[in-house]
Amino acid sequence: MKAAFIREHGDPDVLEVGELPDPEPGPGEVLLEVRAAALNHLDLWVRRGLPGLGLDFPHVGGADVAGVVEEVGGDVTRWEPGDRVAVNPGLWCGECEWCVRGEHSLCQSYSILGEHVSGGLAERVTVPGRNLYRVPDEYPLKKAAAVPLVFQTAWRGLITRAGLQAGETVLITGGSGGVSTAAVQIAKLVGAEVYAVTSGPENVRLVGELGADHVIDRLEEDFSEVVWKATGKRGVDVALDSVGEAVFDDCVRAMAKNGRLVTYGATTGPHADLDIRRTFWKQLQVIGSTMASRSEFERVMDLVYAGKLGPVIDEVWPLERVRQAHERLEGGEQFGKIVLTP
Repeated sequence: MKAAFIREHGDPDVLEVGELPDPEPGPGEVLLEVRAAALNHLDLWVRRGLPGLGLDFPHVGGADVAGVVEEVGGDVTRWEPGDRVAVNPGLWCGECEWCVRGEHSLCQSYSILGEHVSGGLAERVTVPGRNLYRVPDEYPLKKAAAVPLVFQTAWRGLITRAGLQAGETVLITGGSGGVSTAAVQIAKLVGAEVYAVTSGPENVRLVGELGADHVIDRLEEDFSEVVWKATGKRGVDVALDSVGEAVFDDCVRAMAKNGRLVTYGATTGPHADLDIRRTFWKQLQVIGSTMASRSEFERVMDLVYAGKLGPVIDEVWPLERVRQAHERLEGGEQFGKIVLTP
């Protein structure tokens, strides 16, 4: 099969497109013909190399996948060849204490498709049958591929972990990214007032069109100061951040008393400069969030298929442009998701 893969960690030039052996489904697994796969910042981290991440090379990236069932392995009864599906990229054991509680993203052996195991930037991929979710006939597979990772991450962060409610205020950083464009929509769906941070006038316009009530260009203004003044020196109830090191203390300064700051990434670095005094005086909660449970994934997918939420797609390119796609994502040039088609 044709696939995009790496043989070593490094810059985008380590990415290759070539032939790899076709995977075969084992018990409980399904072989998919991949129709579309979307990139995430996770793909950049895997390509560069993460501490403690040991890969079997060549490694195929790609967590977000949609396609058609080609073959089913033993013990798979729900799916048949020809079924149109999207993939939940979170992989869990189903047996540990966290899985028994339904908290799959806290599984003792939790892993992610395309990170810990080879993913969907290929013509075919094998995944557990329990990770598939049916795509309605009228819903394009290119759009379906842009949904799973970012929407489940945004849903768990805002709804499950932060408990965002109607009438509350929320700050969303990195407004042009996949999770953030999903989060803006989710926050508006539940009736929150949204402050979004992005860069450049075009992104400001696009984030506003998604529904954000206030869009701040971080290149022109100090977003924490803008939020503080706009809320009458109260601050926001919730902040959702993946930028990390560069903005973490600014997020804390923008929080209201008893606010909830949810962190789900650290694209600018893992070491935050945090004023602890401000944290305890405001009685803030700093909350971590990663991916989602199966039920959270299915809930948000249903909302997408119902047309209440929708992915934002930046570009749809053939798999052969995988290097260019990585460069575009790494440079922050995209708005929404880059989708590749094998």
